Amino acid sequence: MQHRPMKLYHALQSQGFGTRKVCVARVRAGEVAVNGEVCDDPEARVDPARLELTLDGVAWAYREKAYVLMHKPAGYECSHHASHHPSVFALLPPPLVQRGVQCVGRLDQDSTGLLLLSDDGQFIHRMTSPKKGVAKVYRAVCAEPVSDAMLDALRSGVQLNDEPAPIAALACERLDERSLRLTLAEGKYHQVKRMVGATGNRVERLHREAIGLFTLPADLPPGGWRWLETDDLKQLEQSWPSAMS
Repeated sequence: MQHRPMKLYHALQSQGFGTRKVCVARVRAGEVAVNGEVCDDPEARVDPARLELTLDGVAWAYREKAYVLMHKPAGYECSHHASHHPSVFALLPPPLVQRGVQCVGRLDQDSTGLLLLSDDGQFIHRMTSPKKGVAKVYRAVCAEPVSDAMLDALRSGVQLNDEPAPIAALACERLDERSLRLTLAEGKYHQVKRMVGATGNRVERLHREAIGLFTLPADLPPGGWRWLETDDLKQLEQSWPSAMS
């Protein structure tokens, strides 16, 4: 994709570095480097396709849209307006929050694992719409042993309150005496906990391992984040085949 040259202050503003006034002031103060060279002209034209901005000693490659992966730790809420626990947005650098990234689906405050964030509305819709059926894979530790009858019920479908029909897992396997891996196509409120509860058991710990074909990297620690790169996005795109037709 080709990008038209843009004014430096506008590029800064689009990347979440503040209002127009703030961005202009920072450039004039000599706080901004463009591809390694300090520039004090906020009206200077820059090429977004080959643009690296440096502020406060941190280099930021220009990204038209933000696609972010986080390893969500326990004890954080997936909300900009957290009520009882810290927000996952407190784990991100301010520019990402300023540019308006949103959680692509949520995890409960006590749940951990793969969390995507983006400011691309179409991407968020594709990943979360029930019509797309993007699979989410969870590992659950239960309070009681995982029985064969429990696995059969989850595979065939359990009835949840306020749902018109039973809901079945796409896949379900026992990992050890009290742990199971569950794959779901929907993203209903507290769905894993409610489904396990409907079998007479209870979830004690819940971890999301994968979304579609994309798995949480083993080297990303809890609370850590990184950009989703081209290969990552290609894996995620393969999770919505209808969008590729």
